[in-house]
Amino acid sequence: MTITIINTSEKTGGAAIAAKRLMQALNDNNVSTQMLVLKGSHENKLVSSIVNSNIKNLLARSYFIWERILIFFNNGFSRKNLFRVSLANTGFDISNHPLVRQADILHLHWINQGFLTLKSIESLTKLKKPIIWTLHDMWACTGICHHARDCEKYTTKCHSCFYLNSKTSNDLSTLVFDRKKILFESSGIAFVTCSKWLHEKVKKSELLKNNFSVAIPNPINTQLYNFRDKKDCRAAFRFPTDKFLLLFGAANSTDDRKGLNYFLEALSHIENEVFEQLEIVIFGEMKQEVKQSITMPIHVLGYLSGEEEIIKLYNAVDAFVISSLDENLPNTIMEAMACGTPCIGFNTGGIPEMIDNKHNGYVAKYENAEDLAEGINWVFKEADYKSLSLNAREKVVNNYSQDIVAKKYIKLYETFTG
Repeated sequence: MTITIINTSEKTGGAAIAAKRLMQALNDNNVSTQMLVLKGSHENKLVSSIVNSNIKNLLARSYFIWERILIFFNNGFSRKNLFRVSLANTGFDISNHPLVRQADILHLHWINQGFLTLKSIESLTKLKKPIIWTLHDMWACTGICHHARDCEKYTTKCHSCFYLNSKTSNDLSTLVFDRKKILFESSGIAFVTCSKWLHEKVKKSELLKNNFSVAIPNPINTQLYNFRDKKDCRAAFRFPTDKFLLLFGAANSTDDRKGLNYFLEALSHIENEVFEQLEIVIFGEMKQEVKQSITMPIHVLGYLSGEEEIIKLYNAVDAFVISSLDENLPNTIMEAMACGTPCIGFNTGGIPEMIDNKHNGYVAKYENAEDLAEGINWVFKEADYKSLSLNAREKVVNNYSQDIVAKKYIKLYETFTG
């Protein structure tokens, strides 16, 4: 059995990380798997890139820009939600690529921003190969948005899209919705969701409710992401050894979906006893004025590129806070918990599937900064930290380890290949 995983990026974004980890997990289980991406680093012989010339690079860039221009035009010339939606109107036809032709199964992941069009996907279905599509957000089951928030229109028919500030019953979201409906009804594509939360969304979607779907989580290498000596890890970052270190961050924490304002507000509700012992560790992008607004000691790390450095960071801190408002199955929670670091997050998306409240972390009420602070206070003051840490690690090992997830996918593949 030969699998080709198809994803826009090789490294950037949660879907890319998950897809690449799945490729490794499948190969470790003797399933021949390669990855086809829009743009790759050329560092991994198992990853091939569509963009392999200056002309294709220019073409890819023009596809990306043209899609954004159309969104910008339909959004009343506002940049606010420019990357909240995708149209899949520009991209490449990969149906004749060698990795596609030789595969027994095509496994799609995140394919937006100029990689595949709906027509490209239709071309893949005409090859009469089984197609599995792992969803890392809601885009396949909505008209154009990646996360529908409180909108339920995707359960009937998208229109008057709030991301476009549209008031019409036949807007851009309706047009793409109709195109998707025609494609999916005859495609035979099987859908996988990384979380049970997203699976419920798929079953409610007018676009996907009649397609086969199942929930299978993302995998992680639990041998690599594991306990390390905390003192050594703190020394590597020159962190103090006598403080409670709270980690916060994301690739782009300035994105309002990451809920930075809730985290900052939560810090103002920290009890004095905890506040005096607390220091903040920040990774990823964050504006200078935000850093200056934090009144307790902070350690700003910026971007961390190497896995080894990331693993040391999770082991160096005492807890990880994720205040995101939209999440599927965050890799950051999985990574932190695999290293025995308890997590505190809102009750949204797949987060409560990962964090078992007051067993391996804390699940706060959605958009409630005071309860987020209560979670920080609880981990520091009341929890049996050693048990919390061991439980966090155990949850990941038992549910998300590469071998377990790979076997679930292999079983799924076998149902389509006989």
